[in-house]
Amino acid sequence: MAREQIAPTKSNLLRTKERLVTAEEGYDLLEQKREILVMELMRKVEQVKILERDMDHRVETAYPCLKRMLVVVGRERADRLSRSIKYKFDLREKRVAVAGMNLPSLEVYLPGAELKYSPANSFAECDETVLEFFDLLKILTELAAVRTIAWRLAREVRKTQRRVNALEKMVIPTARDTRKYIEAALEEKDRDAFFSSKLLKRKAGKE
Repeated sequence: MAREQIAPTKSNLLRTKERLVTAEEGYDLLEQKREILVMELMRKVEQVKILERDMDHRVETAYPCLKRMLVVVGRERADRLSRSIKYKFDLREKRVAVAGMNLPSLEVYLPGAELKYSPANSFAECDETVLEFFDLLKILTELAAVRTIAWRLAREVRKTQRRVNALEKMVIPTARDTRKYIEAALEEKDRDAFFSSKLLKRKAGKE
């Protein structure tokens, strides 16, 4: 590892030691942060897996329900009934505290599943289909929110890992090599000064 190109002086040694202490403390803190982020990310990944299983299960029941409804009601009547059904969905951004960070996520306000068409034209298959797809929609919105947080956490993990690597592989080794170089140079100067002093004393004694 290349050292810094600085003069081997005591003041530079002091500054190098201070930088090294700061870098090592920063490394420890960032490593702790990385571990916390990874644990939180793994928890979110597990939540995503559970929600994806729930979604797959709901898809397996919702679409066959839709097919049964189309067979019983007929496509044209189902189309007419669907045109009279209108729901208002409210999508907002919300902030979620995760691992000491305030991350953006999604919040979806879903209306309740209501009978929007005439009872005379109502079929049990229609009600069942509406409820099935409302449940599917709830799972999808929750999955989108959790995935958003997981993606943000993964990005923060990568960013933190890059900083940890920079400290571990560049900043700290460079500071250590620079400190060793300055210490060795100063020790060499002290030895030279000591021998020079002894030599001068011997010459002075002989005179």
